[in-house]
Amino acid sequence: MILDDVAVPYEGLYLAGVDEVGRGPLAGPVVTAAVILDPDHPVEGLRDSKKLSERKREALFGVIQERALSWALGRCEVAEIDELNIHGATMLAMERAVAALAPPAEYVLVDGHRCPDWQWPSSPVVKGDGRVDAIAAASILAKVTRDREMVELDQQYPGYGLAGHKGYPTKVHIEALHAQGPSPVHRRSFSPVSKL
Repeated sequence: MILDDVAVPYEGLYLAGVDEVGRGPLAGPVVTAAVILDPDHPVEGLRDSKKLSERKREALFGVIQERALSWALGRCEVAEIDELNIHGATMLAMERAVAALAPPAEYVLVDGHRCPDWQWPSSPVVKGDGRVDAIAAASILAKVTRDREMVELDQQYPGYGLAGHKGYPTKVHIEALHAQGPSPVHRRSFSPVSKL
């Protein structure tokens, strides 16, 4: 579903939606996903991943992968985020996701205010994860993937609470940073990590 107020100058089958998760955390990668949905095999219940319960996201994760015409993940690691800045890293991660689609996208709708400078014709869609099903599907794939990884990183780097807050700057996380100092998966370019 694409809401009527979203202008899309493309009517073909290979329309990809792209979204990211992990711009704001102090730790971990930024993860993106690109999804081309199959109109013959719709996925019921797609919404912005932040408005779904963890259980519902997990259930939709496999359904999206099974029914989509094409889906792919992209990412940038902490070192790339520190080198490029979070905006540049997010754009690169989006490009990696779209480049990995098979079959490839012919047009791309990107959640947010701008599109990466890339080879695909595309349009940004503000609050697209609530307005375009393919973007909502991408937001679910990206969030579930990153959340699972943060649970694993919590076991590798205990004491920060990464499994709970997923790297976001909560009070618990800030207190742990002051007590333990940054781990290898903390973004050195982000305040308050940079101050430590």
